[in-house]
Amino acid sequence: MRKQIICLALSVITVLHVTAQVETDKKTLTGPEAQAMFSRVGIDSARFLRTAATDACACIDSLGSLEPDKKKKIDGFAGCIDRATSGYQLAVKLLASMAGGSKEITISTSKTSAEYQRYYYDIERWVNDSCKAFKTAIKSNSEEKEQSISKDQVALQAYDKGVRLLRTEKYEDAIPFFESAVSKDDKFGFAWDNLAVCYRQTGKYEKAEKAYKISLQLDPQGKTALQNLPVVYMLEKKPDDAIAAYQEILRYYPDDPEVYYGIGIVYFTNLKNMEKALDYVCNAYNIYVKEKSPYRSDAEKVINKIYVEMKKDNKEDVFKKILKDNNITPNM
Repeated sequence: MRKQIICLALSVITVLHVTAQVETDKKTLTGPEAQAMFSRVGIDSARFLRTAATDACACIDSLGSLEPDKKKKIDGFAGCIDRATSGYQLAVKLLASMAGGSKEITISTSKTSAEYQRYYYDIERWVNDSCKAFKTAIKSNSEEKEQSISKDQVALQAYDKGVRLLRTEKYEDAIPFFESAVSKDDKFGFAWDNLAVCYRQTGKYEKAEKAYKISLQLDPQGKTALQNLPVVYMLEKKPDDAIAAYQEILRYYPDDPEVYYGIGIVYFTNLKNMEKALDYVCNAYNIYVKEKSPYRSDAEKVINKIYVEMKKDNKEDVFKKILKDNNITPNM
């Protein structure tokens, strides 16, 4: 019964949001009926976040992972989060109004306002951390080229079995199938990429490095191999090679935020250069925001970790200056 009431409340909220006046970015509501309904439900705002974010995740799942255009894929994800944001915002404010005895609730409908973005980012963080459908869709390799897929039926059969195991994170079990696929067709790009993933996940870093390099020989612009080779270098404690590999990506994808994020991680984790790390991660953060990518929350987490380290060294002013130079307002 409680779940039904929550769903009904969010439905009412959605209707109220849709009928907000067009000429303003705020709508003032009186909600005695809604307050009476919420007074019968003993829950906190965290439940609203889970409900709204779960709806956003279901929306993302319905989009599938086969959209080849990255921008359209990200825009679809952002739309799912956006649709869940209004209901979540109003639900939280209705709950707060009950606790405070307020008779008015003001919600922000301007997507560029700090208030609206605060609720949007709450859901975005949850999706990035907890939505399996998002993780599957965002990581799917849909950039198929002639050398990506084999025409050898035996190789394809082995590959499909490996993929099924890979999806359930049975990396060790998947390795023989991907090895069989590339032995039948040594130009099977996706098989080399997935074999490298399994090697990396099982600690076979040298084999992973070799597999990614073979994939790049087949397709020098192959994004999966380009993005993952520097990760292997980091695991092998080769930070300079990792940075060089990330720089190589810029030759083909100059606006890719993963490059800036990756270099920032190398400086933060391996080289312990917080200032350079912060500058690169800020670059990534701004591109993620522009692209409406949920990976923005990953950059945000790293920025917070860098802040902790720089604060220990009494470099809070330097931290704030770098953020200011990147047009980011600190919220520490």
